[in-house]
Amino acid sequence: MAATPETLQLVDRLMLEMIAQQGDKVLEMARQIHPGLTTEDIRNPHDFPDLIQNGIWNFEDGILAGLKSAHMALRAKLLESIE
Repeated sequence: MAATPETLQLVDRLMLEMIAQQGDKVLEMARQIHPGLTTEDIRNPHDFPDLIQNGIWNFEDGILAGLKSAHMALRAKLLESIE
């Protein structure tokens, strides 16, 4: 059974909320490891060896990346249903 556009939009909003929550968590963890980091800084973690060396931070950042990937797939499906 195909999802309705309304259902996809609800899931889209939920995904955005989950991404924001995980993004906040990743940024907070990053700041505990390396005080003063910005959202832009953690988009390039290779510039901060202390982040790269922290396995827990990398795990949480990986969850964020997975949520973003799933969201993009959902958005593509949403656009298909609109066309």
